[in-house]
Amino acid sequence: MTADKPATSSMGSAFSRRSVLGGIGTGALLAGMPGIAFAKEAGTNFPGLTRIIQQYVAEKKVAGMMAMIGFGQTEPQVIAAGTLTLGGGKPVGPDTLWRMYSQTKPITGMATMMLVEDGLISLDQPLSDIFPEFADMQVLVDPEGALDNVEPAKAPITIRQLQTHTAGLGYTIISKGPIQKAYLAAGLTPGRVSRSVIPGIDPGAPTPDIMTFVKRLSELPLVYQPGTQWSYSLSHDVLSAVIEKVSGKPLDQFLQERMFGPLGMKNIFYQVPANRAVDLADNYAPFAGALIPIDPGATSIYLDKPPFAFGSTGLVGTAGDYDKFLQMLLGFGTLDDVQVMKPETVKLGMSNLLPETANTKGTWVANHGFGAGGRSGLGTTVSPAGTFGWGGAAGTSAFVDTARGLRAGGYTQYIPSNSYPFQSDFPKYVYADLTGTTQAGAGKTSP
Repeated sequence: MTADKPATSSMGSAFSRRSVLGGIGTGALLAGMPGIAFAKEAGTNFPGLTRIIQQYVAEKKVAGMMAMIGFGQTEPQVIAAGTLTLGGGKPVGPDTLWRMYSQTKPITGMATMMLVEDGLISLDQPLSDIFPEFADMQVLVDPEGALDNVEPAKAPITIRQLQTHTAGLGYTIISKGPIQKAYLAAGLTPGRVSRSVIPGIDPGAPTPDIMTFVKRLSELPLVYQPGTQWSYSLSHDVLSAVIEKVSGKPLDQFLQERMFGPLGMKNIFYQVPANRAVDLADNYAPFAGALIPIDPGATSIYLDKPPFAFGSTGLVGTAGDYDKFLQMLLGFGTLDDVQVMKPETVKLGMSNLLPETANTKGTWVANHGFGAGGRSGLGTTVSPAGTFGWGGAAGTSAFVDTARGLRAGGYTQYIPSNSYPFQSDFPKYVYADLTGTTQAGAGKTSP
């Protein structure tokens, strides 16, 4: 490592394993949503949510925060407070760029569904049809045990399992023991955090390209038998490779041609253009009552070209651009008369795709379903029908409610995401205002 090339921190071992990777910390993302219609007298100015956002900023728990909420495909309401940098600078606004982290997963999930719609792959197709090196996989007898204590896989990895984190793959932010160390040594890390080494995050560098990534992954044992256990994983990075192999185009190009371009998503990037650094919010780590800057926007690692387009994390964009993705989901594949997917494909992607054999007890999706990269409702009191969404490592949260025609996104920048309850409670804040009930968490911004 040379002096003129700063160390980079990738998403290795986490600050706490249940929080650093987007989506974790969103265990309650779609929980507790009321199964009732919105109160007629409920206003659309979201007073409770506005108060909470203003409190976060006033108490300097975050530099800035935004929420974008809308019905159907109408213009969203925007709530914004604070600045891109703690203590001053450019105010948060429509041009603000946010690190989406695992909010990338539903986008990759829907891109994968496009290939299903095209008839190029199927949900229950073995991954080994596309990458033969994944045939005859070995599985750890003990998920945290020795790498040579293995048994043969009893079933093949499938596309469905990759979509739903049931393929048996590990994750450096979740796995423990020898397999985690092996992933780090092989560069099987899911993204980037900072140019600087951060305590608690291994500075392992990702593989130089996606095909090297899948080759090295295939050479290591699985953590669980395929189809048996829901376990947050780097499966959407594998889907990035599937998309490239099947379509002949890397994920970022595929997304630009099939989704971002048609939907008018002009402000979403894997590499932030140099002239947009002024719009990139700083990312912080809350520590001992203070905010420690870990990735200032002006010098962010996201100004560099990534090794490849990560399917699990890596997108940076405006709240408005992500809102267009949510609008497309509510429109079941169509936005402003532009159709990018068939309605039945989008509905399938937002439905429960979990294999019947998969155990979810004690996980973030217990009593819920899981679709194409996001949590989905099962039609129960705790898991309302029509809901689909996920969150990101830096405290962001986004979901749609197709039964009620609602879409909502909450944006801020702090790691780990469970430092505050904003991410996990964001849907509750939205629904409390819409139903006219007491605002959950109002006046309480500490964990």
